[in-house]
Formats: sequence, C-alpha cells, structure tokens
Amino acid sequence: MSVNRSVDPVPALAEPVAERAHAGPAIAIQVLERAMSLLDALAAQSEPVALKDLAQGTGLHASTAHRILNDLVIGRYVERVDNGLYRLGMRLLELGSLVKGRLNVREAAIDAMRALHKRTGQTVNLSIQQGDEIVYVERAWSERSGMQVVRAIGGRAPLHLTSTGKLFLSLFDGRQVRAYALRTGLAGNTRNSLTDLDRLEREINLVRRHGYARDNEELELGVRCMAAGIRDDAGRLVAGLSISAPAERLQDEWLRDLVETASQISAALGYEPGRMA
Repeated sequence: MSVNRSVDPVPALAEPVAERAHAGPAIAIQVLERAMSLLDALAAQSEPVALKDLAQGTGLHASTAHRILNDLVIGRYVERVDNGLYRLGMRLLELGSLVKGRLNVREAAIDAMRALHKRTGQTVNLSIQQGDEIVYVERAWSERSGMQVVRAIGGRAPLHLTSTGKLFLSLFDGRQVRAYALRTGLAGNTRNSLTDLDRLEREINLVRRHGYARDNEELELGVRCMAAGIRDDAGRLVAGLSISAPAERLQDEWLRDLVETASQISAALGYEPGRMA
C-alpha cells in the first residue's frame, strides 16, 4: 500500500506552528489527547459517526471537534464520507500493518521462553515448519542449569520425529499425511521412531485430541520433548514451543506451564481463542 509522504500528519494534530509557538507543550498535549479521544470514539462505532455525536461522546465543543477532525482527515487518520459523517481512515491501517510486520514470533516469544527455562531448568525451543522439516529458530538455555539438551539454532529435523513437527502434521488431512509418508519414507533415527504409517496416524490423532505433542526418544535416544502450538492473529499455527530434556528428567508437571506459555505468546501475536485458520 502506497503512503502519501507529502503530508506530515503529526504537526497537523495541533494548531499551526506559528500560532502555537508561545503556547508551550501543555496545549499541544491537550490537542493530542482530544485527537485520541475522537479516534477512540470512532473506533467504538461500526458505522460512520456524525460530528454532533462525536462532540457529545467526547465532551468536546462541536467547533473544537470539527477543527481536530479536519486535521485528522488531512493526515488520513480519519475519512469524511459523502453525507458528512466520519470514520477511521486508511492511515491507521497502514500503521497497523507496519506494527504487525515488525512483530515476529521470535520477538514475541523470547522473554516467555527465558521465564519458562528458568522455571524448568531445561532448554526451551522455538521451531517453525519449512517443508517436511522443522527448523529451530530460537532457544532459551543456560550453562548454569546443569545437564540440558541444546538444539542448534538453524538445525533441522523431520516432522514425524519431533514433538513440534507432530503439531504441524496434526493439521494435515489423511491424504496429506500419506503423501508426506511417501515423500519422506518415514526414515527413523532410533528404535522409537515412528516409521510405520499406521503408528504415525495414531500418534497424530492423539495430538489432535490433546492439543500438545510428545517426542519419546524418537529423534535421539536419551532425549524426550513436549511441544505446544503458537498461533497468530488469524489462528494459524506458526510455531511450536518445546521443552527438550534428558529422558529421565522430563517432567509431566511442566506440560501445563508449557501450554500456558505458548498461549501467552499466541496472545501477544493477537490470537484469540476460538479463532481457527
């Protein structure tokens, strides 16, 4: 979406610079507060709003509201429709898109991952899907936490051998799962690896039923993992959050904390429970 850069909307929210130079910052802040109150009033309505209603709803004099609305229209924060009503403008959509684009899953997840690592003492991984594999894109761990399983950032693993991979496989329908098995041959790494299609399908059904996934020494002997999904504002599964630990150290008590942490990260990305892609 193109942006008209010939208009500088920020100064337009207040009186012209020459007229307000003597007024000090207090008046400028007051104008900004009034502008934000008008934007909030518009956001609260699903239909365009009349000037009279906006003035009453914000407690502003009609002439004051009209003057600020005109400046907001110039900056494209507000649109004036044909019948003299007002609604939110496209500039807000442009700014919102910029914010969304800058908010990636790694930024949203890292603080929560560190907190989860501190509580469990084990490595916490963030992984995404790329084709028939997962890719580890972030991790939280500490050399002071004793024995841990540390996955390299950028490392890859087949979907069917990892807890996070099984989350993504659970989105596949039967035909897609069979196609995946045909492409990959369901190659295994250990004696616990799911190399049989029937076993893999049963495991995927468990993931769908429970909403989380496990890796029982299927990628590496002596290592177990559990994973919960992270969803974005459209309800899409965009990443998996997992705890990796030596097999004898992984505790089922961590599962609730893992799921809650994944939910917190999803909420930071704008996900609302009940919304699915």
